[in-house]
Amino acid sequence: MTSPIFALFDPTYFLVIIGLVLSMVASGYVNSTFRKYDQYRSRSGVTGTDAANYILQHSGINDVAVTQISGNLTDNYNGQTKVLSLSQSTANSTSVAAIGVAAHECGHAVQDATNYAPMRIRTAIVPLANIGSSLSFPLILIGVLLSFNQTLIHLGILLFSLALLFQLVTLPVEFNASHRALKILGEGGVLTQEEVPMVRKVLTAAALTYVAAALSTFLQLLRLVLLFGGDRDN
Repeated sequence: MTSPIFALFDPTYFLVIIGLVLSMVASGYVNSTFRKYDQYRSRSGVTGTDAANYILQHSGINDVAVTQISGNLTDNYNGQTKVLSLSQSTANSTSVAAIGVAAHECGHAVQDATNYAPMRIRTAIVPLANIGSSLSFPLILIGVLLSFNQTLIHLGILLFSLALLFQLVTLPVEFNASHRALKILGEGGVLTQEEVPMVRKVLTAAALTYVAAALSTFLQLLRLVLLFGGDRDN
C-alpha cells in the first residue's frame, strides 16, 4: 500500500500548479488591463464616486452609503451593512477604468436591491463554503493517517466540493454585475460609445480572475478525487 507521505507528493500535484499558474496569469492580466485604461480620462469628467452615486440614484437605491477605503482595487459591496466601499485608486479617479470598477460594485448593490437569485444563493452558501474549506484537508489528512479511512476521506472531499460550488455560483453574480453596470453607464451618457468597450475590457479581465479561481478549485478537487476518491484495496 502506498504510504501517506508518498501520496502527498503524488504527480497529480501538477494539477495544483496549473491552477496556481492560471490564477497568477489572470491576476497579472487584470492588473495590466486596469493600469492601461486607468490612463484614459473619461470625457464626462466624473469620478468613480460620482459614477457610483449616479448608478445608485438611477436604480432608485437610497439606503446604500458610498465610502472611501485605503488600498488599491480593494473595492467591495457589503450587503449586510449596505455600504459600498471604493478604494483610493477608484473613488477620486476620473479614468474609465476607475469608473468601471465603481460601477461593477454598484452592480452588486443593484442585485441586492432586486433580490437577484444567484447572489442570494451565494450569500446562503458562504458559511458552508467556509466550513468546507476549513475542515476538508484536516479530515482528509486524518483519514490518510488512519490507514486510509474512506469515510473521513470522502467526507473531506465532499466538504471541499462546497468551495467549488461557491466559486461556480460566484461566476454569474460577477458577470451580471458588470452587465448591469455597463448598461446603466452607457444609457446614461456617463460613458461615450468609445469608452464603453474600454470599460468592458477592464471588467472582463476582472471576471477572468473568478474563472481562474473556479478552475483552480476544480483542479484541486480533481486531484483529491484521483488520489483518495477510490477504494485503496482495489
